[in-house]
Amino acid sequence: MTQQVNHLIGGEYCQGSGDQQIAVTNPANNQPIATLNCATEAEVNQAVASAVEAQKAWREVPVSERARVMLRYQQLLKDHHDELATILAKETGKTFADAKGDVWRGIEVAEQAANIGSMMMGETVENVARGIDTYSYTQPLGVCAGITPFNFPAMIPLWMFPLACACGNGFVLKPSEQDPMTPMRLAELFEEAGAPKGLLNVVHGTKEAVDQILHHPEIKAISFVGSVPVGQYIYKTGTENLKRVQAFAGAKNHMVIMPDADKATVINQLVGSSVGAAGQRCMAISVAVFVGNTKEWIPELKQAMAKVRPGLWDDEEAGYGPLINPQSKARVLDIIASGKEEGANCLLDGSDFTVQGYESGNWVGPTLFSGVTKEMRLYKEEIFGPVLCTMEVDTLSEAIELVNASPFGNGTSIFTNSGAAARKYQHEIEVGQVGINVPIPVPLPFFSFTGWKNSFYGDLHAYGKQAIRFYTETKTITARWPESGIVEGQNLTIALK
Repeated sequence: MTQQVNHLIGGEYCQGSGDQQIAVTNPANNQPIATLNCATEAEVNQAVASAVEAQKAWREVPVSERARVMLRYQQLLKDHHDELATILAKETGKTFADAKGDVWRGIEVAEQAANIGSMMMGETVENVARGIDTYSYTQPLGVCAGITPFNFPAMIPLWMFPLACACGNGFVLKPSEQDPMTPMRLAELFEEAGAPKGLLNVVHGTKEAVDQILHHPEIKAISFVGSVPVGQYIYKTGTENLKRVQAFAGAKNHMVIMPDADKATVINQLVGSSVGAAGQRCMAISVAVFVGNTKEWIPELKQAMAKVRPGLWDDEEAGYGPLINPQSKARVLDIIASGKEEGANCLLDGSDFTVQGYESGNWVGPTLFSGVTKEMRLYKEEIFGPVLCTMEVDTLSEAIELVNASPFGNGTSIFTNSGAAARKYQHEIEVGQVGINVPIPVPLPFFSFTGWKNSFYGDLHAYGKQAIRFYTETKTITARWPESGIVEGQNLTIALK
């Protein structure tokens, strides 16, 4: 018997009255594990109205009290860490270890939300002119919304609503319809932590629900993570409706390997960062750029990748799980086939991989190509699967030129023992997040997640100080209090009413 996934609207959990029903399936065998009814137009409007009403009172709650809610929330998330990871693993197919990492990276942002008091401080200058002071306040926008993808159903929602609500906003979350159970459990724990009913609302649906959010006049800011075409659509439509938008999109992340790097470390890090999470992460390394004689390491890389075995979420020996759905698998297989047709060398082919007893699952084994060129589809598109392309150049400058020519700018890394090479790379590379001997340089939440180029549309990035700016407005006050207004007198008291 499958589980019914509810909406959360105005503090009430409801099945919804929408006619369109979606099955949530187990990616390991594509069998249904839950169903949801897409929200109707009236239900989305009700969710926004609930957030509007709850936010009126919430914005007046002292920032110290809002911080205490976030403190309780991050503790509840820690208390329920393994439970959340189990739900997440079952609906995404991720291994349990990978699912726990997904949850933990979200907890780190919730922890930062508990520090909201210091992050919302304004600025003050005394005597900007004679007897005049100027100071600024940081105030909430109103109601914000988040549209989140399937690949990180805990981490990415937690990038959004804890910080937005800590700033004093209401929030409407539209999670991926492919794995909605994890976000719903996050919402339940948020209310358990003391968040007012109606402050956080969760609605499920497809493009129709997204379009309502994009056009709703009461929604002031929208956060999105997903593909490039949808990211562009979200950004264009949202800004046309005069909303703030931060839209995180696709990627093609390169790792540059210098001849002085440690070979064993490079190979180990390349394997994990390319096929981990089945390659379904926007910070995955999908291109390895071997500089000089490091191309001689490729056969050993092949041997290491061949040892990785996909499997079920509770298989402790599994390197990663299945892709999210049959459509994703078909697309990855199509790109693999295109690489063969266009002349790349397929050194390791995971196209026919299956797991015994789960042959109908969305499995793709580790896949490795050499001889890849910039003109190939294999290189130009984000694959979002366990596929690694290798390319060869003679110098660091050539590697930098190659990476900078990519239309994407999410993440990159360089492996080297040369400080000078690392300095040149980090300075000249046109990518938002750079790792030096770190394969996936996702910053901790004291900083912001800072993709560039076609990997991000907007001005202010996720979490960190930039997120606070995104979810707030600044009010500047210039004040003069003439000394002639000071009341003087013997035993003077002033009663305030």
